[in-house]
Amino acid sequence: MALSLIVFAGFYPPARRAIQYADILAQALSGRLVLLNINRAALVDPYATVGQVYHQQELARQADTAAILSQQAERLLSPATVEVATDLLPAVAQNLAHRYQPALFVLSQADDDRPAAVDLLTSCVEILRAGSYPLLIVPTRAPAPTENPPRRILIAADRESFALAAEAAALRPLLALPGVEVIVIHVTIGVDDDEGCALALRAVQASGLVEGRAIPELRGYQHESYAQGVMAAVLDTRADLVIVVARQRSYFGDLFHRSVTANLMENCPVPVLVLPTAATEPATETPGLATAASYANTVLTGLLPAS
Repeated sequence: MALSLIVFAGFYPPARRAIQYADILAQALSGRLVLLNINRAALVDPYATVGQVYHQQELARQADTAAILSQQAERLLSPATVEVATDLLPAVAQNLAHRYQPALFVLSQADDDRPAAVDLLTSCVEILRAGSYPLLIVPTRAPAPTENPPRRILIAADRESFALAAEAAALRPLLALPGVEVIVIHVTIGVDDDEGCALALRAVQASGLVEGRAIPELRGYQHESYAQGVMAAVLDTRADLVIVVARQRSYFGDLFHRSVTANLMENCPVPVLVLPTAATEPATETPGLATAASYANTVLTGLLPAS
């Protein structure tokens, strides 16, 4: 089935940039676009207590928005449809992902000068991450997208093995596009860790993410912050896309990865693709007290900047 890129659409520059970038990807992957326009994001339906008549009235007020988006969709390179919802609710996200599977949700970074947009982005990301959907965050201040899909892709990995969720596996063709160069990076805090670098590459290969490709280049980076280390790697390699894995296995592990991922989504100068892992992940291949202590130290160190 063709991949569907569900883009949070609007008329302001960040949303237009996200649509343009998603259109380029969809064309390269023979996919399709879904232009989604929403007013808010919420965990609970705001119309549950006041009645659906108000919901229908608000939808009616969005009719002009939907009509203009439909006109703009006709000028895109990829086939596109328009969806309108007053609120992004967990049930709405689930319905969209089910109807347009396999689906990738595409959002733009929020402009710091627009606090309401920052709050909306944060709420959307939390809802989508809770549902374990793949996310692509397009930066607002990066150079305008070219006519080509990404060519230098970084995969940020740690030393633990992982299994991709079925939804994330649908993104593998992106790495198989002609001319794509894949680099696996491993960031450490405090000390060099060649063993960790090797295990990071092994974890990426075992996940099947780079199946059928030549062995990717491997680079290690040392930095006081994991997220900052990834962004330093982006500049060093001149990458145009970063892939990170969103784990779900443990409270502290998930909290650490959420902190890192949130930092990247807010500040990375190139698009960030967040791939969810399967609910049950394989155990690390390097059990032992040393590995556990190293991981715990990394988690605690990574949490400090976010507190």
